[in-house]
Amino acid sequence: MATTVEGHRLSLTHLDKPLWPDGWTKGQALHYYARIADVMLPHVRRRPASFLRFPDGVGAQTFYVKTPPPGTPNWVPRADVPSRTEGTKPHVTVDDVASLIALGNLGCLEVHVPQWTAPHPELHDLLVVDLDPGPGTSIVQCARVALAVRALLAHDGLACAVKTSGSKGLHLYAPLRPSPAGRVGAYARSLARALSGALPDRVTATMAKAARTGKVFVDWSQNNTAKTTVAPYSLRAGPFPAVSAPVGWAEVESCERPEELVFTPQQVLDRVERYGDLLGGLLDPVLAGPLP
Repeated sequence: MATTVEGHRLSLTHLDKPLWPDGWTKGQALHYYARIADVMLPHVRRRPASFLRFPDGVGAQTFYVKTPPPGTPNWVPRADVPSRTEGTKPHVTVDDVASLIALGNLGCLEVHVPQWTAPHPELHDLLVVDLDPGPGTSIVQCARVALAVRALLAHDGLACAVKTSGSKGLHLYAPLRPSPAGRVGAYARSLARALSGALPDRVTATMAKAARTGKVFVDWSQNNTAKTTVAPYSLRAGPFPAVSAPVGWAEVESCERPEELVFTPQQVLDRVERYGDLLGGLLDPVLAGPLP
């Protein structure tokens, strides 16, 4: 199917191909991205993106892609990202609808971005706290811990917003005045340790999987310049099409069952129509706080 998006000619292929086990197709995925782009793009623009690419579906071979995948149009924006071995490597930045659709057409349907914008990887403008439920726990326990994270951040003068991971956990974000990456990572680590000290029966800050049973793992490591987090509104490569979806704090406070914080693409589109962008505060420079 040939189409034009923002003046760029695209040949969209295999739109009827099922990519999720329930039969949800590539065409449906691209349609979702076209409709959600207005609220998604401000959260990923100028952030060098990585992708989970599954051109033959969730159950087939998948690829974690950092550099531009074969077939990426030359008009898709790029940014050089520091590499430990090669100086810099090119990444794409998903700055517009045409780029989002072009990359989705190549099977790059799960979008991940760092906590900084190009060309300043040394300065982070977001703090992220990833709450990952260990065996015997669920997103319900993550919701309880999220309230404790919010309180600690508020004590330090930082506002935060929350989204589902689209898998099992929650991601909390605090907008920052651009801050050195090392300071942000150190603060995130101290926050995780403070939580595990205050709630030792419910929280661990230890990476070892053996320490996570019955607890929520507070992953502070995604504040490293080299790390990325699944983007707001991104599709996830799971057993059914789910979305990393912004949620309100009232929903977090009232959560009693895991399914209350699981959202399909259509549900997310409906929620945006009803509530707008629940992560909009992350984009407001007035709300960006200094690290304590």
